[in-house]
Amino acid sequence: MTTSPAPPPPRRRIVGVSTKMYFSASRTRAYVDALLAIIARNPDQYRAVAERCDVFLIPDHVTLAGVVAQIDSFPEWPSTSSSTSSSSSLSTPAGPAKQGEVPRKILPGAQDTFHEDAGAYTGEVSPAVLAEVGCRIVELGHAERRRIFGETDADAAAKAAAVARNGMVPLVCIGERTPPKTAPPQDSSGDADASEAKAYEAAIAAAAEECRPQIEAVLAAVPRDADVILAYEPVWAIGAAEPASAAHVVGVTRHFRQMSCVRARPEGSLRILYGGSAGPGLFAKLAASSSTSSASSTSSASSSERNADGGGVDGLFLGRFAHDPEQFWKTILEVAEA
Repeated sequence: MTTSPAPPPPRRRIVGVSTKMYFSASRTRAYVDALLAIIARNPDQYRAVAERCDVFLIPDHVTLAGVVAQIDSFPEWPSTSSSTSSSSSLSTPAGPAKQGEVPRKILPGAQDTFHEDAGAYTGEVSPAVLAEVGCRIVELGHAERRRIFGETDADAAAKAAAVARNGMVPLVCIGERTPPKTAPPQDSSGDADASEAKAYEAAIAAAAEECRPQIEAVLAAVPRDADVILAYEPVWAIGAAEPASAAHVVGVTRHFRQMSCVRARPEGSLRILYGGSAGPGLFAKLAASSSTSSASSTSSASSSERNADGGGVDGLFLGRFAHDPEQFWKTILEVAEA
């Protein structure tokens, strides 16, 4: 009797926050202290979180080394089974752990870097130095940097290569500029007009295609087995009265997962975050929409195929909503538990 191959393990979820340029140095220290105090009060909850979810924090460049020191000096990081991790490069040393376990700290990150490790580049930040001080994730290609500083897909790709070369994980921001001309079908019973549903699917596919050059440029620049995180946020939705719908976000990210450059990578090495406006219940909506979309996939598809093209969103990349450490903690729990 022939047995079917075991399905690949689920990708680890991931959630994090950037302080952008909103915090003073003293506020950054206070924020990290407050977040660590919450974890200290809830060790069992954080251990459960760490079993399935990575958490990251991206301060400004000036305070990054101090944040790393705060995180490293925290004595209560739990260790979890190494079998729960699909992205082992995000494990961090935090003192002795039992055999077969890996410690799970908050991962410190940086908001940008240069594409060269050293040289006469006044004012730039070396990726080699970021790695030296303990940075684990580097955000690249944010819409603000593309708009204000004229950064291109080629710039993001060169920086991603430098980040991976120095043993860190590139977190690359992507998103389409063109707003969809068709709204999601309103009838959730399956009785929506077929032409309406077809038009909406075409709009989703067009949004994903607009992002394709951003994704292909980055993935071509980094080793095939390097961990990569894509932070998806439709540029048209930034500052809009209404954010992108959960159906739009999950539909577009499902198209990302069907791209050959994504499917060619080892399972679990590429994760997708939603980087738009976040609030209570958002990730649960995304997860529910992902489940609905996956259920509608053809039943003849293999489990690995369904996981490759229907996995939806793996987590959230938060902004000002999470600048309150209590709200950040609530969102961490939501992402881990949804």
